[in-house]
Amino acid sequence: MKSEQKPINVAVVGATGAVGEEMIQGLESRKFPVGTLLPLTSERSAGTMISFSGREIETQNTTLEAFENIDLALFSAGSNVSQEWGRQLAQKGIVVIDNSRAFRMDSDVPLVVPEVNTDAISDTSRLIANPNCSTIQLVVALAALGEVCPLKRIVITTFQSASGAGRNAMDELRDQTVDLLNFREPKVNHFSRRLAFDVLPQIDTFEPDGYTGEEHKMINETRKILNLPDLPVTVTCVRVPVFVGHSMAVNVEFERDFAMEAMQNALANAQNLIFNEADEDFPTASDCAGADEVFVGRLRRDKSIAYAVDLWITADNLRKGAATNAIQIAEEMLVSGRWT
Repeated sequence: MKSEQKPINVAVVGATGAVGEEMIQGLESRKFPVGTLLPLTSERSAGTMISFSGREIETQNTTLEAFENIDLALFSAGSNVSQEWGRQLAQKGIVVIDNSRAFRMDSDVPLVVPEVNTDAISDTSRLIANPNCSTIQLVVALAALGEVCPLKRIVITTFQSASGAGRNAMDELRDQTVDLLNFREPKVNHFSRRLAFDVLPQIDTFEPDGYTGEEHKMINETRKILNLPDLPVTVTCVRVPVFVGHSMAVNVEFERDFAMEAMQNALANAQNLIFNEADEDFPTASDCAGADEVFVGRLRRDKSIAYAVDLWITADNLRKGAATNAIQIAEEMLVSGRWT
């Protein structure tokens, strides 16, 4: 950032959670011009120490008074907390970037992936929603392909890591793995069934139409971000025994024929996307863990239907799928002069 930029006072709500920790690390590693960092937690977790720029900072309880003199609030503490504070703080002039599902489908709230739709942020936007982690990596690739040829239909199967359900879910996967390897019966608390050494085709609760809440989120958010409200999208979301990194197999049908070279070039030139063109050079969750980019591989023409391709997409769900995307939104607002 430019040296003349005035420092931005930043609050991170949910600072001790998996995404909150990544937000704090991302603010430091991306050199966001933080003046005061205010790590906020629940009353139960207040007093925990976190590290930022070589300093130890004590976390505080989330109260209205705590936001005095804050310019930017990054929320990652769940929908209930966001609903309690989000609009209230935005009305006070604080820019709120929320990582929960609370406001994503509200018509007056931009749902933003910076590589795709920064134009959704207006000069008066104070409350901005961060999309679902899987939606983010999906639309980065879809937007690039859609520049070559209009999208007609999307079919997705996700393979989502335990960290998408939070730190306690990661701990449960670890404990279940240890129990099974030691011939003990594993405990199940955070998933509908045992996750270790298995895959679960359920994320979130089932809706009356047979889709889960997670699947509805991906369908509706994809349409909103791409500004294609009638785009046919179907998805099956699967939880897999991976700690960090979401992957997905995607089939994209287009309105007309296309050159594969044009699709390859679109992905190769897309912002913050790493395209692995060679078939055997496919990216995995392990490859993307700790990275801020979206990784794409196994691009090929679908021979079962006209005008379609298959591809594989993976990304770190805690970073690009959550924390990094939120910070990128703040960076875009910084460049546009929001805090000058």
